[in-house]
Amino acid sequence: MKLLIISGRSGSGKSTALNVLEDHGFYCIDNLPASLLPALVERVTRHEIDLPRMAVSIDARNISSDLKKVPSIIGELDRIELQPEIIFLDANSPTLIKRFSESRRKHPLTTDKIGLQEAINMERELLEPIAALASLSVDTSSMSLRQLRDTIKGRVVERKDNTLALLFQSFGYKNGVPIDADFVFDIRCLPNPYWEIALRPLTGLEDQVKTYLSSYAEVEEMFEDICRFLDKWLPRFEENNRSYMTVAIGCTGGQHRSVYLSEKLKDYFSRSITNVQVMHRELSR
Repeated sequence: MKLLIISGRSGSGKSTALNVLEDHGFYCIDNLPASLLPALVERVTRHEIDLPRMAVSIDARNISSDLKKVPSIIGELDRIELQPEIIFLDANSPTLIKRFSESRRKHPLTTDKIGLQEAINMERELLEPIAALASLSVDTSSMSLRQLRDTIKGRVVERKDNTLALLFQSFGYKNGVPIDADFVFDIRCLPNPYWEIALRPLTGLEDQVKTYLSSYAEVEEMFEDICRFLDKWLPRFEENNRSYMTVAIGCTGGQHRSVYLSEKLKDYFSRSITNVQVMHRELSR
């Protein structure tokens, strides 16, 4: 049985993720008390109920004492050779506040004495034991619902068992470093097409920019060095049962250099890894 645990702060997209999984054949349970997880697994496995893929949501709606037990519960499941994958969704606090304000929903931790900002901060602390165990962390701050659905489908649903799902994400440092990246490569030292007036409005997906960047030896050297590093270390992570890796490639604006190099890396690693994706953060804004 494949077991996914979906968690994250309220407003980060957990319901959307669970809906995507349900649409693709997962048996889904929302807001499962964490203390009931071992009993649920035992019932399914011992009674041989035909549920090959299951996803449960465990979040701040749980009793706080149950949330503290999650690491030991996961350890218990590991001992019976059922290794659940934890998918942790989050967004920055201003984005969460904006989402709650727009939807006019009540945060599960707000009371007459606890405001929204304080509740969001409390929730981060409550969920830290789960976040620390996450197989995959997804920052949904700049994602639309469609992009989140596509991310869950591409990285989780379509990942074959026991294979690494690899994502290359381009970004611009002027908008901050992605908080969900495993590796971050800074390529701001490379020649910048932005200073060519004709190339400024274009992106690294277009031929003129590709031709410009490919003409510089240092761009190819950077590409080859990143490839050598990942060729050496990705197998080590995979041997250590790592299911997901996110490699962030950053330039100043996230429009030219990082886009070009992320696409080039995706093409290279697609030859040896089944599930390789690319996402351009700044182009999707």
